[in-house]
Amino acid sequence: MFIDTHSHLYDEAFASEEDLAVERAIEAGVTRMILPDIDSETRDAMFGLAQRHQNHLFPCLGLHPTSIKSDWQTELDKVFSLAESKKIHAIGEIGIDCYWSKEFLNEQIEAFRLQLELASRLSLPVIIHSRESTELILKVLKECRHLGLRGVMHAYSGSAETYKELQKVGDWYIGIGGVLTYKKASIADTVKDIPLERILLETDSPYLTPVPHRGKRNESAYIPIIAEFLASRKETDIQEVASITTQNAEKLFGI
Repeated sequence: MFIDTHSHLYDEAFASEEDLAVERAIEAGVTRMILPDIDSETRDAMFGLAQRHQNHLFPCLGLHPTSIKSDWQTELDKVFSLAESKKIHAIGEIGIDCYWSKEFLNEQIEAFRLQLELASRLSLPVIIHSRESTELILKVLKECRHLGLRGVMHAYSGSAETYKELQKVGDWYIGIGGVLTYKKASIADTVKDIPLERILLETDSPYLTPVPHRGKRNESAYIPIIAEFLASRKETDIQEVASITTQNAEKLFGI
């Protein structure tokens, strides 16, 4: 059995096929899926899907860095308000994104910090988005070391050295997905130096589809493909990868 720790199955890319995608995942042995939040535009769809599959889908809450615009404070207020009433399993997907735009970079950093404080107050893990922002993420985490943070670095593409730095500022797992299967992907070598006990499997569906389905819509049912590739890089078998990564996810997200 597997757990997909990062899946946007409620995304419009699935347009009325969400429930079928959940069924395909379960048939593939991916019996539980973590649903990271984006913003208020898709939040109702996320909670609605999770409600329909309560034993399999586990929603989170957070404001994605690329959704931080001029109205970011209003959006963040909604996160804080719902965090007190909704059953959630993490604060995320949060972080800093310097790839798409730096227009609201200072606001991204402030929103990130505030949501880390929220996670600490609620004793919840965090799911961190860090596209082209590793140094900034590390800086904020060092400043927030006193919060006793724990969570996962989503779509990890950093080095083994960066992984070691992360462990000095909290209790961090590494999210490994379809990029692992891409030619020349540096993470394929990096995972050799990261303990399996610190790795979580994820798809980021509908994005980052693994080979041999690259170019098509990604979905949680493809987790075994990623697991098989990870097993080959770690020189072990897929049963061990399934067992250990599932235990890791259960421990972090409380599922």
